[in-house]
Amino acid sequence: MFNKLSILRSAVSDVTVQMDSLQLFLDQFQPSGEAETVWLKQVFSFVSQHLEPELSGHAPLPVGVCVDQLSVCVVKKIQENMCVTHLLPVSYRLVSVSELLSQQHLACVSNTSWSTNQQRAWAKEAELSLPGHLALPRVNLLLIGCLREGGAGEWRLTDASGSVRCECLSPSPLWLNRPVFLPHWNYIPHNAPGQDQDQAGGYLELIGSPVLLCPGPEQGLAPSPRGGAGLSRAVGVREAAGLLDNRTRGQRVSVFGLVGSVCPQLVVAGTAFFCFWLTDESHTVRVLVKDRSRLWWTQCVYVGQCVCVTALRVCVLRGWRGSNILCVTDQSEIHTNYTHTPVADTHTDTPMDTPPPPMMSHVDDEDCQEVEPERGVNQSGFRMKKSRVISYQGTVTKVVSEGAGLYVIDRKVGLCLAYQPTLMRKLRAGDSVELHHVHFLYRPCPDFPPSMLCTCLRSSLRVTTFSRVGGSSSSSPSPDSSCPGDGVLPRLLLERNMGVSEYLWTCHLSSQLTHSLVPTVLKQQCVCVLSWKLMECVWRRGGGGGGGGGGRRDIYSEMLDEPHTCPLSQYSTNPTVHQSISVSELSRSLQPESWSSVSLRSLLSSGGSGLTRSQINSALAWSFRTQTGDRPGRRPLLVVGVLELPSETSDHQTLQLRDGTGGVACVVTETREEEEGGQRSAFNTAWIGCLVCVQQFTMVTERFLQSDFPSYQHLDQDQYITHTHYRVYLQFSLDHLHILSPSVAMVTHLSQKGEESRGDVTGRKHSVEEEEETEGAATAEKKRRREASSSSSVTVTTGPVGGGSRPGVSMVIRVEQKEGVAWRNLAGPKQAGLTLCFSVRAAVIGPVVSWGRDPKNEPMTDREMETDSGDKLVLVLSGGSARWFPLLQPGGLYRLTAPNTQDPSVLIGCGVSGRKGVELHTDSTLQVQSDWRLHTVTRPLLQALSPTHLSVSDVLDCRSELVCFQAQVCDRISLNDRTSDSGAGVCAGVRLTVCDQTGRSLQVYLDLSHAPYPPGLLPGNTLLLSGFQRRVSRSGGVYCSSLPVSSIAVVSVGDLSSARPPPAPMMHLGVWAVSREQRCIVGQVRGHVVCFLFLQLQWSCSLCGSVFIQTCSSSQCRSSSSVFQSKAKIVIDDGTGEAHLWLSGALVRPLLGLADSQWEGLQRALRVRGHVRVYPRGRSLVCDSDDPLLHFLVCVCSSDVVCRQLSLTCRKQNNQRSQEMKRFSRGERDFMTRVSPPLQLTCLQLNAD
Repeated sequence: MFNKLSILRSAVSDVTVQMDSLQLFLDQFQPSGEAETVWLKQVFSFVSQHLEPELSGHAPLPVGVCVDQLSVCVVKKIQENMCVTHLLPVSYRLVSVSELLSQQHLACVSNTSWSTNQQRAWAKEAELSLPGHLALPRVNLLLIGCLREGGAGEWRLTDASGSVRCECLSPSPLWLNRPVFLPHWNYIPHNAPGQDQDQAGGYLELIGSPVLLCPGPEQGLAPSPRGGAGLSRAVGVREAAGLLDNRTRGQRVSVFGLVGSVCPQLVVAGTAFFCFWLTDESHTVRVLVKDRSRLWWTQCVYVGQCVCVTALRVCVLRGWRGSNILCVTDQSEIHTNYTHTPVADTHTDTPMDTPPPPMMSHVDDEDCQEVEPERGVNQSGFRMKKSRVISYQGTVTKVVSEGAGLYVIDRKVGLCLAYQPTLMRKLRAGDSVELHHVHFLYRPCPDFPPSMLCTCLRSSLRVTTFSRVGGSSSSSPSPDSSCPGDGVLPRLLLERNMGVSEYLWTCHLSSQLTHSLVPTVLKQQCVCVLSWKLMECVWRRGGGGGGGGGGRRDIYSEMLDEPHTCPLSQYSTNPTVHQSISVSELSRSLQPESWSSVSLRSLLSSGGSGLTRSQINSALAWSFRTQTGDRPGRRPLLVVGVLELPSETSDHQTLQLRDGTGGVACVVTETREEEEGGQRSAFNTAWIGCLVCVQQFTMVTERFLQSDFPSYQHLDQDQYITHTHYRVYLQFSLDHLHILSPSVAMVTHLSQKGEESRGDVTGRKHSVEEEEETEGAATAEKKRRREASSSSSVTVTTGPVGGGSRPGVSMVIRVEQKEGVAWRNLAGPKQAGLTLCFSVRAAVIGPVVSWGRDPKNEPMTDREMETDSGDKLVLVLSGGSARWFPLLQPGGLYRLTAPNTQDPSVLIGCGVSGRKGVELHTDSTLQVQSDWRLHTVTRPLLQALSPTHLSVSDVLDCRSELVCFQAQVCDRISLNDRTSDSGAGVCAGVRLTVCDQTGRSLQVYLDLSHAPYPPGLLPGNTLLLSGFQRRVSRSGGVYCSSLPVSSIAVVSVGDLSSARPPPAPMMHLGVWAVSREQRCIVGQVRGHVVCFLFLQLQWSCSLCGSVFIQTCSSSQCRSSSSVFQSKAKIVIDDGTGEAHLWLSGALVRPLLGLADSQWEGLQRALRVRGHVRVYPRGRSLVCDSDDPLLHFLVCVCSSDVVCRQLSLTCRKQNNQRSQEMKRFSRGERDFMTRVSPPLQLTCLQLNAD
């Protein structure tokens, strides 16, 4: 009972004392109203609850200082820093640290000295300095607490409720462990730009100096308590450098000097430390700080500041091959802004009068090139350069990637901090920074600004002014600076130690892939690893390695050695490194901006000015433009995407390369698996769902134009263009792809290939082509499997087609024939109307097998390998199942799987019923559903032999009505149907001229009115044309035309930029004349011009073709546009026989041997008369006319210039006349004999010897 009464009396006494202290506190200010009284009580309560316990818990209050006096000091300091000092700031509120961290979720600023107008002017200036950013909003919050040291060298503001990290511009050691009031500060929460996502709470940015609330002990000149070196015995850098060579045990020394360099704080084996340099005019000493209680010095020292450090000892730093080093002890103290004075004088904080280090605020690109000499250039284009060490000050204007340490300063200079440990405070846009001993690099990466600054372990970075802006004015953050996984890149850089050029390229690639692949294709965390993997592939293939990477990094030498060496001392540059581009950007780059930008005259042949109206519009109906990924004089392109089947609504029935931005059609080939190799159309379904990188490809833009140009002179007038259309797609081989993330089926396929190709050096190429040429295909297969397994950590969210755990039934088939895909009118409730459809005739290999899961492309089992029964099956694929058209190829083995069922009857085709006694010769038909899957399987014993295909020569010589042949495209002409809308857009049909290796050619007519437009029908490509009808014209010529069952596949992609058809065979005129077979239509002839038989020069109406004299001579036309036309007929002899050769258009002028000016003059001379015809008299040329123009032409035709040796490419005319009976007289006798008419040829190309 007595104890309880004592406790009660003590509590009452404390309350009485507190009430007395509060009353004394209120009496000091005499509040004028209720608001001021309440505000003062809140201040007193806040000091009692949050500040006084913090001070008493660590150190007792100064003598004579109590809570009421501390509260009075707080109020007076607040009043002194207000814009109006005679009033109490009742609109401001004291906030505790815990309340600030838990309640303040937006970045803000507080400044007690601002007026409203000053704050508005400050905000306007901040937003004008960085357009697109908003100034920090102002809050009326007051912060008081005690500044203390935290872990890892940070400063923290603490009170009884908690602590928050503080960033200071120029902190003083005198602030530590002192109660302070913060008059001007920024608060950056954890979700604001510049703050780590993993860090709880936020941090404070102290702008200016805090206000000390209580007096503290001053740093004096007294010697050390242990008799060591104090300020009074401080020595300069010169004397300290001499002490390093004579190490004495137990010796302590105080050193003053100018800070020359401050290295970043490192953590090695759990020990944190940092170094800084003290210099004078000629000497330098290094100071090592690894005492945990002194790590807060890292914010106190900066380059150009004079400091004095006491109680240093000389020690040996293990791992550094240099000399001894000065090390901080537990008695050491640091004095900033130090001025050395004699012992009799007193210490002052006046800074030394020392010149600041030279600082650059801008970089001139022209000067940069001169200071960076080339170290060497290798064959792959990599150049080695040396960096230049400079100091720089500027303002951060853009945060490229926080996690990767990439910024832009002053809108034109890049900054890379990746070679230093991650900053505790990330830089924000608007920060003013000061960089010392930073490496200047010029054009290390073409994706970044030409001028780049890179920091190493010797570099120092100091923020001189905190940013005044918060986030971007847009609602969503920039994807470049908000990537949570880009912190992986500096860790990979530390592990692999690659060069800065590779690192910058990888960071840019990571940004590009984040935009194009996340989140539809990849998870965010996979992008950085994927980018690094891709960088290793691209830069290894380029033959360069990075100038600064490859070896182990010596951190002590990098920080302490002189002369300085580090990974940034030299670097590689490659202006032709690959440029990553998204699929949508690639498609937009291929689309023509406007048809007015296309030179229509360039699309016509050299003799385009002589073409008629119909010839011009026909020639302009279709054109194409190709670009390779390896663009001459420009950076080669690189595309990353997932290979997919075409969608049901796609215009192209080809494979698609798709990323998160869009998709593009692809004409894809791959290498045959047979021993002979060679190219074929893509057939392996394992590629579906693979994330791949395409580096070697051809970009194609096909342009379709409907026009009605009257003549060549009207081509610059767009009103004659009635309709335009274009199609874009890519052409590449699967052998040139790099798998970044394989599908499940691809992993199975690669494992099978590894077992089958063991010891086989002719296996398929899967990796870098240059390496496979030396390693062989077997090694390349192993390499590719390693790449596939290493990329298993990269998860593709749009996985391969179909699920892996669903039960189903399957059977194995071998495709024997495939029809072309077309729009057909199918009956049925779900497929009414025109639907894409095609059918496949296949041989059934084995029975229907039930599965508890999807077998995909696993090896064939014993249950599936029964003896081939010889059953045939017709698969009908329509609607959604028609997507498999690009990968179903004749000769391939496929597993057809029906999921979610165990009924084998679903894969049994239905027959055609017939009358009794009627024998049907039809195969069973099976309708493939849209959710069924097809997978390519391999089985050497069952693998069908490659179907034999005819060549062009075989087609010309055979008598078959239905042919399947392979040929190279030489020429192409679009056939437009102006009377109806075609299903292929503006192209209703196509006439292809194809040839084989012998040079023999054949014309193929395609009807596209009811079929999707097939891409890849370009000169230089090799096509497989199946199911085409061989036809013979009335004149005896052979050509082919498509049928509803015809299909076309691109089996080989040629070099379109330099595609040339095989040369026509050399022919003798005597042999060619007597041959009546279609063995050769086009051939080369080498002979001598015997004589001229006919020459016609005429101005013709471009519309109707009548003679044009001022106007059209036709009364029904009266057109004002004309073209100049020429035609000639000569006799040529090659020693085996003679032939009549017809020439027209642009071939006549070189035949006559006239210069361009002479030809133009001849055209002007014919303007008045319209036309002229010259009929020379065979070998005895005689001119009886007085017409000077006619006489001139006769002379030209009989000149030696015309009668010369020629090399020509000719086409044999189909309308060759048969032998005729002729009478000859010899004296009195008449002779009857059978005479063969001369061979009639049309000249296609003229080459003078």
